[in-house]
Amino acid sequence: MRQGVPADPHSPPPLGGSDRPDPAPAAAPDVLLPPSDELLQVLDGQPAGAWAEEVGPLLADTLVQAVRTTAAYGGMFYLRSADRRSLVISAVAGVPLALLDAFRRIPVAAPLPVAETYRTGRTVLLSGADDAMRRYPRLAVGMPYAYASAAVPIVDGEQVFGVLSVLWPASPAGPPPTARRQLRAAAHRMGAALAPFGERVHGDGYPAAVSLPDPSGGALRLGFFEWDLTDNRLSVDDELATILGIEDFDGRGATLLERIVPEDVDLLRQTARAAARGGGGFARQVRTLDPSGGHRILDLRGRAVGGGSHLVVAVLDAGAAGAAVAAVERLRDGVFALDPEGRLGYLNRSAELLLDTDRDLLLGRHPWSVLTWLADPAYEDRYRAAMLSQQPTAFLACRPPDHWLAFSLYPDAHGLTGRIIPASSPGDHRTTLPEAPPPTRASVGAVYHLLQLASALTEAVTVQEVCDCVIDQILPGFGGQEIALYLARSGRMHLVAQTGYPTGFLDPFEGTPLRARLPGTEALATGAPIFFESEGELDAAYPGITRDEMHAWAFLPLIASGHPVGSCILGFEQRRTFTAEDRAVLSALGGLIAQALERARLYDAEFALARGLQQALLPHRLPEVPELTIAARYLPGTRGMEIGGDWYDAVATAGGVWLVIGDVEGHNVGAAAVMGQLRSAARAFATGGSSPQDVLARTNHLLVDLDAGLLASCCLLRLDPVDGRYIAARAGHLPPLLRHADGRTEILDVAGGPLLGIDRSVEYPVTRGTLPAGAIVALYTDGLVERPGAAVSEGIDRLRTTLAHAAAPDLEALADLLLGRASRIEHRADDVALLLTRREPSG
Repeated sequence: MRQGVPADPHSPPPLGGSDRPDPAPAAAPDVLLPPSDELLQVLDGQPAGAWAEEVGPLLADTLVQAVRTTAAYGGMFYLRSADRRSLVISAVAGVPLALLDAFRRIPVAAPLPVAETYRTGRTVLLSGADDAMRRYPRLAVGMPYAYASAAVPIVDGEQVFGVLSVLWPASPAGPPPTARRQLRAAAHRMGAALAPFGERVHGDGYPAAVSLPDPSGGALRLGFFEWDLTDNRLSVDDELATILGIEDFDGRGATLLERIVPEDVDLLRQTARAAARGGGGFARQVRTLDPSGGHRILDLRGRAVGGGSHLVVAVLDAGAAGAAVAAVERLRDGVFALDPEGRLGYLNRSAELLLDTDRDLLLGRHPWSVLTWLADPAYEDRYRAAMLSQQPTAFLACRPPDHWLAFSLYPDAHGLTGRIIPASSPGDHRTTLPEAPPPTRASVGAVYHLLQLASALTEAVTVQEVCDCVIDQILPGFGGQEIALYLARSGRMHLVAQTGYPTGFLDPFEGTPLRARLPGTEALATGAPIFFESEGELDAAYPGITRDEMHAWAFLPLIASGHPVGSCILGFEQRRTFTAEDRAVLSALGGLIAQALERARLYDAEFALARGLQQALLPHRLPEVPELTIAARYLPGTRGMEIGGDWYDAVATAGGVWLVIGDVEGHNVGAAAVMGQLRSAARAFATGGSSPQDVLARTNHLLVDLDAGLLASCCLLRLDPVDGRYIAARAGHLPPLLRHADGRTEILDVAGGPLLGIDRSVEYPVTRGTLPAGAIVALYTDGLVERPGAAVSEGIDRLRTTLAHAAAPDLEALADLLLGRASRIEHRADDVALLLTRREPSG
């Protein structure tokens, strides 16, 4: 506060009544006392930990700086959750948090840009809606709007703490060229700040909504002065001095009055005297002169405090804002303003008339929640589209009975300005809208959550994949801590997936009869979900039921096409009010889950049958030959219901041991059937005494005669286990690898011919050689070496290197090592067959 001079010591002095020199200034009394520890605890709520206290302000500042320096309109920080399974929005700026509800907490494994950045450490850039639909369809379903985005990892060394993501209006060129470097620098600073806190850093808790700089340029300014009536001292704060254009306040009351239009001075003095004598408050509007000669209007609000010993006066400079409001009120067009969350902050008189609703009923609320004729989710979606794309949008709506209105929306990061004008009916179209919306109409956000789960479930094939998808999507989306999925089978309930429950808690419920009186079974029997908002409600409905530390529950029946599938149980660690929207959305989710589980259960049964058929076509055991060690592996593909035509075989005959590997093109039952015929034929020809070239030629004749429309590759090698001599031949198959006893590994040069099934007259050349003692020969199919976007030769060389550097000479361990990488690929389209043979050293 700036200190002034004593006023007249006799009666409440007129402001500025003395021009005498100032005495020494005295300190103004403290008006605000330091908050107590108890008050600080109330204000702070649940502590997030020392790391959050120290880094929280930096998180907000870094986010604002990242948004501003990259010319973005909004951004958010995702931090890893405490259990490391999810990424959670910890701070957001420029984007309404409500619009990000479906993505507030996302699974680390989700096919979304933020999750991919966290997993891979790569920057992910999207140029717009088309780019998002092509690369991340689940994101496009949940946020189907035109915007560009970038996601960069927050890392420090090996630690990955989260992701910084920012948004721009959509552009064919995508984010600005310099954005990647600027965002990387911001994320690096954030990572360095979080590094000292290590494993303690997590994003669980309510996210911080960070304000971007106000674009109004300070249209509203508030200053204060305090008048101590006991010693007639006047104190003025810096903001008021700035409002009045006083660079260096000299402490004289007259200096203040010089800024006020003369005809307002006496009225202000009278008002101040009355307030001082009566000990009450006052309100007065005065005009001031700025240095350029213009007028400004100030609103003064004062009150006597301290038993009438002080006057505290707030001075609001609302001239520009007031003039703007007055100007808008004069317009014939309706004008309104929504805050970033979509709530009405202002509407003029014309908008009030056009909407035919008192503005007091609208202010502070979502317009679609008050006006029944705007309750269709399509209208809320227009607001979402404007805010998330930062592009103007427009739509028509009909106010009953037939008053058509044209709405135009103009967004920025701080909210949205709307314009309403009367419009003619669009063509001859007439719409009769209900007076009230359906009681369980879901919001757009809830609809998008349903769509997102539906999109994820379409990618799930097996029961386990469906269960994993449900757990990953529902718990983050609804804030639950426990989930259990039960399937009904043979009149009993069987647990198929759960997370969050104490160890062993669900064991007593395994195999529960469907007739048992439990909420999960009764929900399935009645087909109606059951909700408990507190532990008291559950205990009252089911006395004596065993429960854990949860305090609210949702029991959802899983019913598909009228057929009971099972139950889904959600547990919440806090008491929870299930709104009509919550109940509607969770009920709809139950239907989606039931359909997905029923489909997946059928798939699992068919898949098991198909795989069993294919396994039956492969050798049940390999021959035991004293001079040789043989190991084999078969790895089925994991994508869809495809079964392959890969096979291997080892046949001991009087002429030597035959090593055979082959691959019929295609991934279906037909390919597997042809594979079985070819394997049986090759085995019969080999045991009948044919040479390697004759075995391939006669197998080729068979495939051509079958006219199956399929081709096959094959590589075979007849080996004498005593002296190591071999004869090898290939039909369009990949060459074997030979590892010598000293570890040196090379591609075995075996003459080859075309694929089987092309031409009946083809003859296949052979290659002769000797397998040294201690050497290993590897036969394999292309599923082991092929990778999308890479040449097969690169895969063969990678396999050769792995074989050369393998430390364990044990053949079984070596087979597992060579299959290791392929077995870790989640969606591998092709099968893999591998046959290893080592000629043991004599003695």
